[in-house]
Amino acid sequence: MEKLRMDLVQALRNTVEKIQSSPEYQWGHMGLCNCGFLAQEVTALTKSQIHSSAMMGHGDWTEQLNDYCPTSGLPMDGIINALINFGFTVSELQHLERLSHPEVVRALPPNRQYLKYNNKEDVMLYLNTWAFLLEERIIGSIDIAELTSVQVASVG
Repeated sequence: MEKLRMDLVQALRNTVEKIQSSPEYQWGHMGLCNCGFLAQEVTALTKSQIHSSAMMGHGDWTEQLNDYCPTSGLPMDGIINALINFGFTVSELQHLERLSHPEVVRALPPNRQYLKYNNKEDVMLYLNTWAFLLEERIIGSIDIAELTSVQVASVG
């Protein structure tokens, strides 16, 4: 969770909405899984385009993220590159696929810290928790005194 930007928070929340409204969540489909839904949101590619790109490589999202090379020219690396350029890290995406980022897991309700990575409800909880953590950091990083001095200077 290196970058603090509201568009990252919004992408996570939009991804939750897409997963919630979709009858097609399927962890074994590269365009309909945890990272697949986020990739749809960030890249505007369809589930089929993402899945087809992934089938040109080997393995699931975790394996393809391990093999990621920004200059390979492979379509899947282009999708991963778009997610990275948007602000997500390879590590964050790997954790998303398994719902395993330690900070996100620690922030989950105590009775929900053992998530199933292929369970739609658990994925939505993980994404919402991640978005909440990013938003809290953004709010915590705002310096009220600095904002006030900027407003006073622009008025004066």
